[in-house]
This record gives sequence, structure tokens and C-alpha cells, in this order.
Amino acid sequence: MDKGTLVEFRPSSEGGAGATRPRRLAVVDRPEGKKLWVVIDERGQAHTLHPRDITYTVANQTYKPSEISAFLKEVQPYLDPDSLEVAWELLIEDGETVDPAGMARLLFSDDSPPLQYAAHCLLSDDRLYFKQKGDRYEPRPAAQVKELKHQLSVTLQRQQEWEGFLARLRQVLAGESLEWAAGDRPWLEALERFATLGEEASHRTPALEVLSALGRPETPEEAFQLLVDLRLWHPHENLFLRRSQIPIQFPSRVLEVAQRCLIDPPADSSRDRLDLTHLKVYTIDDESTREIDDGLSVEFLPDGQHRIWVHIADPSRWLTPGDALDLEARRRCITLYLPTGMTPMFPPELATGPMSLVQGQLCHAFSFGVLVDADGAIQSYEMHPTLIKPTYRLTYDDVDEMLQLGIQAEPELEILFQTASQRQRWRMQQGAISIQMPESSIKVTEDDEIRIDVFEESASRILVSEMMILAGEVAGRYGEAHGLPLPFRGQEQPELPPEEELMLLPPGPVRGCAVRRCMKRSEMGVTPIRHAGLGLDVYVQVTSPIRRYADLLAHFQIKAHLQGDPLPFSPEEMTELLQGIGSTTYEMVQVERQTNRYWSLEYLRRNANEVWPALVLRWLREHENFGLVLLEDLGLEMAMRFSRTVEVGDRLDVKVSYVDPRRDLIQFVEIDQAVPQAAS
Repeated sequence: MDKGTLVEFRPSSEGGAGATRPRRLAVVDRPEGKKLWVVIDERGQAHTLHPRDITYTVANQTYKPSEISAFLKEVQPYLDPDSLEVAWELLIEDGETVDPAGMARLLFSDDSPPLQYAAHCLLSDDRLYFKQKGDRYEPRPAAQVKELKHQLSVTLQRQQEWEGFLARLRQVLAGESLEWAAGDRPWLEALERFATLGEEASHRTPALEVLSALGRPETPEEAFQLLVDLRLWHPHENLFLRRSQIPIQFPSRVLEVAQRCLIDPPADSSRDRLDLTHLKVYTIDDESTREIDDGLSVEFLPDGQHRIWVHIADPSRWLTPGDALDLEARRRCITLYLPTGMTPMFPPELATGPMSLVQGQLCHAFSFGVLVDADGAIQSYEMHPTLIKPTYRLTYDDVDEMLQLGIQAEPELEILFQTASQRQRWRMQQGAISIQMPESSIKVTEDDEIRIDVFEESASRILVSEMMILAGEVAGRYGEAHGLPLPFRGQEQPELPPEEELMLLPPGPVRGCAVRRCMKRSEMGVTPIRHAGLGLDVYVQVTSPIRRYADLLAHFQIKAHLQGDPLPFSPEEMTELLQGIGSTTYEMVQVERQTNRYWSLEYLRRNANEVWPALVLRWLREHENFGLVLLEDLGLEMAMRFSRTVEVGDRLDVKVSYVDPRRDLIQFVEIDQAVPQAAS
């Protein structure tokens, strides 16, 4: 090349690859060695180029570096990409190839160096109409151009959607209110997946692109925070629930069926309901309970005996096995109770409405009538689909107060309590195992206030618990006597520590904790099995059919048998159902525990300056001085590493020194100790 030759090159120092690098012009100054050339650009900067770096040469004319700017100005008016379509239509007919000079003559009727260079720029940048073959360009086939145009249109649309999405993001982050576009969902869902599942999330790229575009760290924690900042998620969003397969919303078809039940109730499949509306019925629950699924009555018999009636809500009045409501309840298995609210097994309008035993309303129930002998054993029993009218809706505190005051107008409550006490003593004689551990209930209000209530064993709770166990024993006995495939619940006999060893432990939670560790997991099957914990040879849970699908299964089977109808489920079908119930219930219980744990830690975080009385329950790793303590005022069990020698049963005053609910970390320090304790 002669000195003064104008060349185009794409400097590698400016990033990118090949044609994506910016094009630059320079004038050849001199050769450098055998193969290299030194060129000078318009700013007077020298570049050393290999011939392969040069992408175009302006032939037959020489220039000075100072003339490059004027040359480019002359080129600029001719750089309209749309002009290539005209040339393509002319050339495609004959399939002719073209070089920059020929394209300049075709487009501009002139092949001067600036116009040849303009044609080169158009052709080399084109990805639609022409493809390069050596020094010439070949028109693409019409079908290929059509497909490329479609792809370009899609790409352009996506780019516009992306830019619009980013604009809306920034508007919301600036505090503006707006409606998200339908096309925004893929990016928002990618953010949700990444925030929920982290590196295990599929299709993370859109989430990472969003975070990068906003200049935020590309981490799951930052995705979580962005969703909070966008007011799409709550600062305490339940990631445990999001990671699970638990359904939250009811399908529209299920809601439609529920509405039809309310407007036009289906025919009652129970042909002869026993009318027990003359009996006084007590429902006893926590104040916040909305699904009221059990009530109690006492029937005074002529011979002076008392028949105890345990009335259970009868949701099977409103559905049949295999219908939409039943299948949805089967999918959910249980009502999930979380501190922030419940996820019901049935649509709420049914579960808290006609399915519940509502005070003052005519209600459908499945009732267990039982005569209990002086020892507390079942003397005789009967079961019926019934009609009842609940008289009182009472809380546990109400009943405790009424029992304590001995209200003369309500002798039924005293009879129920005395019968419950007889039953409890009888079960203990049968080998039942009593575990005295406090239970806590965590509730979070709409304003994010956290309340933790501790439930100690009380007369009212014993009363209700024993009546529910009584109904479960009756159902189990009936199923055993008639060979019915029911969801029998059992528990293997645990290997408890020797009595003398247990007596060395302080009574109450410490001893209860030691016994609890020995208990086997309960299990369900279609044949009777002893329940060691309850001290019963046979037991079927039947008292929460609105909240537990296994209970509903028992209702289906027993009611069908009582009426002489075919059983809805064979032993094989029941076995398969119970297996599914077991795995789904396990997942839901895990979510419930994790969520309670999160809010427990959040409560302690908010009350970090409080001093909590703590009881050392047991060792987790004694060689590491790592144990389990009970925060007695809260009924919460927490792990703690002690900085001094302690004994099981010791009482300490502890304070939170560090807590991170989201990472499930907490540290305690004794208030008279200076060294923080290890995280649990």
C-alpha cells in the first residue's frame, strides 16, 4: 500500500469481537517490518496493523489524516440501510453478486471513493438482504429474508418490551403507582424464582439481567429485596411456603362448585338424620377459630346415667367422593395453620359457613353417643348423621372460668369435665403416656404485630382433648368390629428410660422432654394398630373432617356402612390414599414448623433487649456444652451453647445477642456472662 492510502480497521483494544467492534479510518504512513503497517488516524494517533486487521481499503486515491473527517461527512448522507432493499429486489431476480463499487453505482449512480465506502458500510453491516462471499456480496433468498425480517421484528419487540419493563421498574422504585403490563410477568416470575430458590432456580438469566440493569448485586437476597422494594412481596414473605408444592389459591371451578352449594345445596345423602336439636350443644375453641368442627352435649337418661354426645361437623353433607370439592380437599390434605393466617382444605365460604357448627344455626353433624362406665371405659356407643343446633360458642378461658365458678345453670359442663377426667385416668391405666410440655401459639396481625400465647394444660383443654380421643376410640372400635378399611392411627410402644432414671429429672418440661425423645412417630394404616401414646388398642381420628382429609375418609366409610351402602374406598384404594396423605401432610407440617420458627426468631429480634427466664431441657452435644433451653415465658425451645458448666434442669436468665430470622440464626448470652453464646 502506498503512503496516504485510506484504510478501515476495527481496533481490538475497543472490545467486542469482529464486526461488533467500532469501525475506524486511518491513513497509511509506513511499513513496519515485513508484514505490519503503521497508520495514523484523524486524531494523529498511530496504530500498528496486520493486513488481516484491515477491513477495507479506499483505492486509487491518497489522503492526509486531517482529511478523514471531511471524508466521513461526505459518506454520512448515504448510510440509509433501507436503500439496500431496493438493490436486493433488483439483484435477487438474476441472483447476481455485487461489490461495493457496483453497489455504489446501483444505489447512487456514482462510484466515487466516498460513495463506494458508503456502499461497503451498508453491505458489511447488513444482516438481512446480503451475505458476504469473499470480496463480493450475494443477495439472500426471499424466504430467508422473510424469516430474518420476522426474527428482527421479534427481537425489536422484545427490546421494546424490555425497555418498557425497565422504565416501569424505575417508576415503581421511584414511588409511582402503575399497572404492570402482561409482558412483565416473565421477568417478575424469574425474580421470584431466583429469590425463592437461589442457585437452584431454573431460568435465572432474566432475573440476573434485571438486577444487572438496575446496578444491583446478582444475588437471591437482592432479588428478594427488589421484590419488596417493588411492593410485590412482603418484607416477611414466606419463602418456606413458596418453596413447597402447597396450593394457595382454589381453582375457579372449585370456587364455582362452592358457590352452587351455597345457593342451591345438594341433596342430603344421609337418609335418616337423627334430630338432636333438643340437646344443649357447646362448641369450645380458641377465640380466633373459624372452622368450628366439634361440639359437645350431655343427654340425661331416665335411669340417671348420662350419655355423652360428641358432635362432629359433617362436610360429607356437601360433597361426594370423587367430586371437585373432594378432589381438591384430597390434594390439600389438611388445613395449613400459619402465624399469618390459614390455608384451608375447603373454600372458606363453605368451611366457615354451612360445614361448621355455627352457634344458633341448624347444622348437619355426625354424632357419637357414648355411655362411659365408672372407670372411664366405653360401656356402649352409637353413631348417627344428625341435626343439631349449637347453643353456646365458648373459648377455653370461658369454660375454665365456668368450671371454676361451678355455674349451676350449666351442669353439663361439669359432667363433661368429670367424664373427661375419668377417661384420662382410665387411659393412663391402659398405658397412655403423658408428656407435660408447654405449647405456644404464634399469631401475626395485619399490622405485623406478633403475639405469642403459651398454653398450659387446663381443665377445658383436657375436657376437649379427651372427648375427641373418645370419639376416635369409638370410630376405631366400630371399624375393627366390622372389618372396615379406615385410616387407623397407631404408635409403637416407646422404650422409656427406667422409672428411677426419670424420677431423677425435674418434673414438668424437663421430664416431658426426656419422654418425648423416646416416642415413635405415629403411623396410619387400613388395619387396627395399638396407639401406645394414647393407651388405646384401636383409634381413628374423626374429629376434624373440615381440616384433615384422613378424618373425612373415615366419615365417608363409616357413614356408608351405617346406611348399608357400598364402601366408597376399597382397602387398596384407602392404602394408596393414605400414602399420598402422609407425604403431603409431612411437607405441610415442615412448612408450618419452619414458618413458626421464623416468626419466633423475628419476635426475639424485635425484643432483643428483653431478659428471658430459660430452663435447660437436655443436651444436644454435651461435649460441646451445647444444649436445648425452654424460654418459659414464650414456650419456645431454642438451642444454646453455654459458656459455663450447667446441668439439665438449671434455670438461667438469657438475652438475645444476635438473631437473623431469614438465615435461621440466633445467639444467646446469659445476662451475667460477657461471652456471647453460639448460634443455634
